[in-house]
Amino acid sequence: MSGFSATWLDLREAADGRARDTRLLTAAAALVDAADAPLVVDLGTGTGAMARALAQHLQKAPEWLLVDADLAVLAEADARAGSLPGQVSVLRHDLSTPTPLPVSGATLVTASALFDLVSDTFAERLVATLAAGRTALHANLIYDGTTEWHPAHPLDEPVLAAFNRHQRRDKGFGAALGPSAPGALAEKLNRAGFHVSSALSAWRLGPEDEALVRELATGIASAAHEEGHLAKEAVDEWLDFRLQHAGEGRCIVGHVDILATV
Repeated sequence: MSGFSATWLDLREAADGRARDTRLLTAAAALVDAADAPLVVDLGTGTGAMARALAQHLQKAPEWLLVDADLAVLAEADARAGSLPGQVSVLRHDLSTPTPLPVSGATLVTASALFDLVSDTFAERLVATLAAGRTALHANLIYDGTTEWHPAHPLDEPVLAAFNRHQRRDKGFGAALGPSAPGALAEKLNRAGFHVSSALSAWRLGPEDEALVRELATGIASAAHEEGHLAKEAVDEWLDFRLQHAGEGRCIVGHVDILATV
């Protein structure tokens, strides 16, 4: 799955690249390099940005399987696969269905910005599958529920609270883990016997990210509107303020990266 347009994914790719924890990304790449015939499976691949980020740290050319339910972004991933070392395959697969997860034989499974969208049941099923195959996981850019805006606005906290409630709604898998995802995933992995390392990987957005900030603020406001706990006029005023300062302010969005090894 991705459920996001290629335009949005392209808009966030640079911020994602700055945010990912280099230590964990390098360690994940070392696992691939140490395998005899490595296979990397990227779940919810979108346009393949996670694979491109990992490839920069590899010494070996692995086999890749890029998985997504969205044919449009999967076509983009396929079109951009020439930048990846090794053989690349793409697979349309809806992770929310009860069919077996396409991770058999993988050396490493990766997923960016996925686990805050999935249900507790899905996370449990994936961890059990990985444990059975003794497969490592690099899950990165998992939203942790924190956002800081500069300059501040009186409605920043109420709007964030509304957005975080919205993040727990069904995103296709059942009730989503939302901001609880980093802790929930780490706990499941620990319980399954994995060695778990984590690191903060916040977006740190400035004036150079104006287009991304505009889309981010607009999306947060839309979620707050849908949540319905705040007056529409108040959320609209907050959004107007955020858009006015998008080219000069700063924003920090909290994420967590996790590397789980056996």
